[in-house]
Amino acid sequence: MVKTASTMMPLGTEAPDFRLPDYDGKVVARDDFRGKKGLLVVFMCNHCPFVKHVAAELAKIADEYQPKGIAVVGINSNDVSAYPDDSPEKMKEEAARQGYHFPYLYDETQEVAKAYGAACTPDFFLFDDQFRLFYRGQMDDTRPGGDAQPTGADLRAALDALLNGEPPPEVQKPSIGCNIKWKPGNEPAYFNPAGIG
Repeated sequence: MVKTASTMMPLGTEAPDFRLPDYDGKVVARDDFRGKKGLLVVFMCNHCPFVKHVAAELAKIADEYQPKGIAVVGINSNDVSAYPDDSPEKMKEEAARQGYHFPYLYDETQEVAKAYGAACTPDFFLFDDQFRLFYRGQMDDTRPGGDAQPTGADLRAALDALLNGEPPPEVQKPSIGCNIKWKPGNEPAYFNPAGIG
């Protein structure tokens, strides 16, 4: 398990467009969420211990903030030929198991992950109602194997600030997780196979 950090896209960046299928083949696009108060894009997968660690809290946050006008989208960009546990069929099972009540999309070409500069799972990107980046980084300070359970403190603070018309949090710490499983020869320039330790 190689620990990898977010690339920390510059705040104010426009959310790259996407049109991706969910695990049942239904296509979901970025512009489907115009008119929402915000859009939370989460690069995630099924098998990663860092995602497993935050999965229940992510489901809770989505259920809490979607009624407030925040759209939530999960995107799995992993190479499923090498990691079959991340296949669309398994994504459907995982969504049901975790109680994900948001679109969980499959980025087969990995081009959407590259457009976002996504590096790890989970990797969180929160955009405002104009699709401008407001927050990117960790859900909270907890990690797998530690004693503390996820609270979503950092992500919740950013969501609340966005909804309350406040400026983005000054301190934004990179998310830490497993590296996205790139297809051989498809690794982006920012990919660091050595990770952070």
